[in-house]
Amino acid sequence: MKNTILILFTFLGQKRERQPDMNIIVAVNSDWGIGFGGAQQIVIPEDRRRFRELTSGGAIITGKRTFDDFRKPLPDRMNIILTRDMAFSAEGIIAAHSVEEAILHVSGYDTERVFIVGGGCVYKLFLPLCAYAYVTKIEAAPLSDTFFPNLDEMPEWMCISRKYGMRNTESDIGYSFDIYKNMTLLRSK
Repeated sequence: MKNTILILFTFLGQKRERQPDMNIIVAVNSDWGIGFGGAQQIVIPEDRRRFRELTSGGAIITGKRTFDDFRKPLPDRMNIILTRDMAFSAEGIIAAHSVEEAILHVSGYDTERVFIVGGGCVYKLFLPLCAYAYVTKIEAAPLSDTFFPNLDEMPEWMCISRKYGMRNTESDIGYSFDIYKNMTLLRSK
C-alpha cells in the first residue's frame, strides 16, 4: 500500500487501525456558506478546473445528495458514496454506509489522492481525519443554508498557501485558492 502508515485511533469509542490523512476540497462563500437547497449558488469555472485537476486519478468520498447533484460518477476517479440507504447502488460507484467503511475502500490509495467533496454533513464527519483542505474562497455571500466550518477560527487549522486577487471574467466575482493544513493531525506523526 502506497503511503500507508497505520495508526491507532479512537472512533466512536472503538479502537481500530486506519489509513491517515485524507484531504478536503470545497468552495466557500465569504461567510463560509457552501450551498442552498442542496446546490452550490455560485459556480466559478476556474474552481471546477482546479477540482478536476486535483481529484482526477484519485478517489472521492461524497454524500448521496452531493452525488445526486453530479448526476453520474465523476470520470477517472473512484467514487465512494456515503449513504444510510442500504439498498442504494449505481453503476460506477461504491456505496459505503459508515465513515469506517469509506476509509476501508480507500486504504490502498496514496492519501494525497483521496478527497472529501461534500456535502456539509460529510465534510464535518471527515474534517478531523483530513491533513489538508483545498478551499476556494468566493468573494460573495449569497443566502446559504449549509456551511463549512470556518477554518480561520479553528486553531488546529493554518492557512499555508493563498493565491488571491483572481476574478472570474464572466461574473466579475473575485476568489482565492487557499490551502489549509491540519496542524494537530500532522504534528502527531
